[in-house]
Amino acid sequence: MTIIQKIKLIQQISGLTQAQLANRLGVTFAALNRWVNGKATPRQSAQQRIDELYREYTGQKQIPEDILEAKKAVIIKRAKNHRYVLGEILGNPDIQNQFLLSLTYNSNRIEGSSLSENETAAILFHNAALPNKSLTEQLEAKNHQAALEYLFQYLTKRKPPNEELILRLHSILMNGIRSDAGQYRVHAVRIVGGYVPTANFIKISKLMNALVVDIQKKNKDVIQTVSAIHSRFEQIHPFADGNGRVGRLLMHAMLLRANSPPAVIRQENKRFYLAYLNKAQLQMDFSLLEDFICDAVMEGYNILERK
Repeated sequence: MTIIQKIKLIQQISGLTQAQLANRLGVTFAALNRWVNGKATPRQSAQQRIDELYREYTGQKQIPEDILEAKKAVIIKRAKNHRYVLGEILGNPDIQNQFLLSLTYNSNRIEGSSLSENETAAILFHNAALPNKSLTEQLEAKNHQAALEYLFQYLTKRKPPNEELILRLHSILMNGIRSDAGQYRVHAVRIVGGYVPTANFIKISKLMNALVVDIQKKNKDVIQTVSAIHSRFEQIHPFADGNGRVGRLLMHAMLLRANSPPAVIRQENKRFYLAYLNKAQLQMDFSLLEDFICDAVMEGYNILERK
C-alpha cells in the first residue's frame, strides 16, 4: 500500500479533516496536501508517523504485554481504595447522575444518536422535550437511563448476570421503539460496515446459554474476561437491534460485580473501539481491546473519584 493510499484510508476511518490530520502528523496543511496530490514525498520520519497512525486506526498497532499488565495493575491498585463501588455510586447522587449521563450519552452516540451531552442531560434529569430532535432519540436516552437504573438495582441483590437480565435490559432499551423488545432475533443479520459473521439465529439461544455460563465463572483477570465476553456477545448479535448498547450494559454489570466501575467508552473513540473489537473477533487477538477497556475503566474511576 502506498503512502497516499494510507493517508486516504486514515482519513476515511478516522473522520479527520485534512487540517486535523496534518496536525496529528505535525506538518502543515500545505505539506500534507502536496503528499496527497503526489506533488511531494514525505520524509522518512513523516512516513513513520503515517505508518503509526495507519496501524492505530486499522487496529494493527501492537500493545506491549508489559504496558497492558501495568494498566491492569493500576486498576487493581485503585480498586483497593473502594470497598463497594456500586454502593458508592448509589450512595452519591452526583456520582450516580454523572454515570447515567456519561454512559447514556456515549453509548447512544456510538449507535448514531445526534443528541449532545447537554441535550441528553436535559432529557434525563429535567424530562425536557426537544422539538428539534426525533422522538426516537429522546426515547432511547430515557430508556438507557431506565436500563442502567434497573441494572444497578439488580446488582445490589448480588445476583450474577443471566439470560433473564439480558432480555430484560433489551426490553427496557427498546420499549416503545421496537415490537420485538426483549426477544432474540428470528432472522439473519449482518454487522454494518464489518466483516464479522454473526450467529445463525437458530443457534442464538444455545450460544447465549453458553455465554452466560462463562460470565458466571470466576476469573482473576477481569479485563481479559470482560473483553472476551463482550467480543463473543457482539459476534452472536442476539437481537435485531440494540446489541451494542446491551453488550456495553453487560460489560458494566461484569465490572461492577468485580467491584470495578463501569467502562466509559467515549463516543469520540468509536473508531478505535470498533477496530479493536473487530480484531478480537476475526483474529482472536484481544490485546488492543483489553488495553482499550482498561482506559475506559480508568475513565470510570475518574467519575467515581470526582476527578
